[in-house]
Amino acid sequence: MHCPPPTPSREMDRVRLMGRAMAVRLEWARAKGLDEALGMERIELLEAVLDSLPDAVAVMGHAGEAVYWNRAAEALTGFAAIDVVGRPALEALVPLLGETAASEADQNAGHWAHLHLSHKLGHEVQAISLHLVLRDGLGGRIGRAILFHPAHSLDALPHGDAGDSESVASSQEDLEQRLEQAFEEFQHGGSSFGVVWISVDQAYQLRKTHGIAACETMLAKVQHSLAQGMRPAEVLGRWGVDEFLAIAHERTVDMLGAHAKTLAGLARTADFRWWGDRVQLTVSIGACQATRGGTETLAQLLKQAQNAMEASIRAGGNTITPEPGGKTCLPS
Repeated sequence: MHCPPPTPSREMDRVRLMGRAMAVRLEWARAKGLDEALGMERIELLEAVLDSLPDAVAVMGHAGEAVYWNRAAEALTGFAAIDVVGRPALEALVPLLGETAASEADQNAGHWAHLHLSHKLGHEVQAISLHLVLRDGLGGRIGRAILFHPAHSLDALPHGDAGDSESVASSQEDLEQRLEQAFEEFQHGGSSFGVVWISVDQAYQLRKTHGIAACETMLAKVQHSLAQGMRPAEVLGRWGVDEFLAIAHERTVDMLGAHAKTLAGLARTADFRWWGDRVQLTVSIGACQATRGGTETLAQLLKQAQNAMEASIRAGGNTITPEPGGKTCLPS
């Protein structure tokens, strides 16, 4: 079976590139045979990149000590790099940098977590953090990176990149309203609530090789095919330049997974041809089901679905990942 190449979202691209950059920085710092002047120049370049990022970033060494603290981290917490780097974790930052945080990071690496910090001036700072394990070229662990930012964005609904498309932006706005309405009804005893995040595996490459018009024509055919599998009370719309989102009302995560599998099968039936070239279409899907009495926000549920969709992409595409649950690689 041939699985299509991954098409990661810009957010995951940025996270992975940052992780690589931080790993390289630590490797250079540890290298024994590297020319000192050249090594310092490269490290300074990487530090400049990290300091230019809007996210707060902390880099922890193998022994658990902070080795880097960028300017956004200083702005968010009030603590300068000199207060943090090479020192025991300050009490105000223990939830982020302490040993317990490191242990939990190993278990929850790659997932956003909500935490409470104390600003240097004494007031509370709520933040969202993401821990990444950093490894050398041989796969050995050399440290971890922590990305964090203010938690006021916790309630912002994650969605795909709309690019310059007004129609995609309009669809996102409409879907956000429908999501909030359906989720509120669910919280008050209404129909079950689940989301299915769908990325078309071939869209990125098709846009490069055949142009935007061809890609948009293909996506319109995929949306038409997907719509055939939607029930009357369900909603489907564009959620990014290459992505769709469906609001579903299945009773269990297994039923939601089965529904997602049906949608994947329908997407493959979309007969797309461009100037005689037939493109076989597949999708990567992440599905997430809300639980009665659960504490997750709508934004958190969507983030779980997005993470699951991106896990499907990393698996090679043509895959469904229910959240929670395992992957289902679909036949081509």
